[in-house]
Amino acid sequence: MSDLIRFIEEEYTANRSKFPSFQSGDTVNVHVKIKEGSKERIQQFQGTVIQRKNPNSNGETFTVRKVSNGIGIERIFPLLSPNIDKIDVLRRGKVRRARLFYLRGRQGKAARIKERLKK
Repeated sequence: MSDLIRFIEEEYTANRSKFPSFQSGDTVNVHVKIKEGSKERIQQFQGTVIQRKNPNSNGETFTVRKVSNGIGIERIFPLLSPNIDKIDVLRRGKVRRARLFYLRGRQGKAARIKERLKK
């Protein structure tokens, strides 16, 4: 039984290690595989991470929010989904909360997040 648990843990860490570390407040570019008929393409979804649910588990998800043509769009991604090709971290945000739902009520300059400085 312990061999099975060890195998699952190794698979889990291998799948997780292909993504960079990010947290809420970071601006990310998620490359998603889209299947249309028999063709497959990669579509990018760039926005701010507003939450991560169930961290360090197989069912972990993260929510990315972007504003397109004045309309806020949020998309929930399972972290270990085979449809996610890669995740690029563009900016590291300096926030004091784990869930940034207050961004939903803000627009323009009020919705900006300060950049986290490197140590």
